[in-house]
Amino acid sequence: MGKAKLLDYLRGDLAISNSAIAVALRHSEQDASQLPMVLWQYGLVTLEELNLIFDWLDGSSAD
Repeated sequence: MGKAKLLDYLRGDLAISNSAIAVALRHSEQDASQLPMVLWQYGLVTLEELNLIFDWLDGSSAD
């Protein structure tokens, strides 16, 4: 799974704003795999959206 694909999914399918993604990226620079959790920890996605992200990640890793 590429980071660009994840960002496209967050912007396109979940309509997460660029500013929210930028905040999360700044706080997850050390490990991009932490991006979904950072989005949730900062209240930028709901728990339901977090679950959707993880489901998407699971599905995209099978590709």
